[in-house]
Amino acid sequence: MRPEPSRFLGVAAGHLMTKTAAAIESGYEQSSVSVIGLMLTQLAEEFDRAAARRVEENRTLREIFAQAIDDVADDDLRAKLAEAASGDDPDLAVAALEQSNCELRALLIELHAHVEELDSPAARDLEAEIWRELVASTERRKLGIGPF
Repeated sequence: MRPEPSRFLGVAAGHLMTKTAAAIESGYEQSSVSVIGLMLTQLAEEFDRAAARRVEENRTLREIFAQAIDDVADDDLRAKLAEAASGDDPDLAVAALEQSNCELRALLIELHAHVEELDSPAARDLEAEIWRELVASTERRKLGIGPF
């Protein structure tokens, strides 16, 4: 047997929501079990996309950094952007991808703050690109079943 985590989580969630919750008499405990079932469903969804979402976002952030290098006035920031833009994700473990993502997002914040201080059409274009990515990254994180 080869357990598929998302399948297991889906079956466990379904059992909790349809069998276990129905067998519990207490309203509070019944609600708690149902919520745990919903959370397992969302965990299964996140499990399926965890690596792909982070790889896509990391690649996009590196592309933004590569675009930004010529428009940045600060030499230290330009060097950080060049280093980040030339990086990749050799380790596809979710924890490694998440660490890279956190580092890249911190650099994106630094870049965004810098760009907001610049007064040029290129800076406005870059700022718009940053905002597009922030919206896209929010969309990538949306869950199929309600907000948690």
